[in-house]
Amino acid sequence: MVDLGRLLIWAGAVAIVAGLVLVLLGRGNIPLGRLPGDIVYRGKNGTIYFPLATSIVVSVVLSVVVYLIGRYRR
Repeated sequence: MVDLGRLLIWAGAVAIVAGLVLVLLGRGNIPLGRLPGDIVYRGKNGTIYFPLATSIVVSVVLSVVVYLIGRYRR
């Protein structure tokens, strides 16, 4: 049970940090979600949005962060 508690604390801390980052990105003029390469299709009855370029950028940044954390933890 102690391990589950610690996991929930860490998950909450990660969620708070992610929320703060999203708030800061929203206030800044960073065009995440509106990059060239993001696909938007507007039809008569709806809109389909697929943030392809944004997904790639976020994936690369997170991969670098996880790599650096793993490297400095040893």
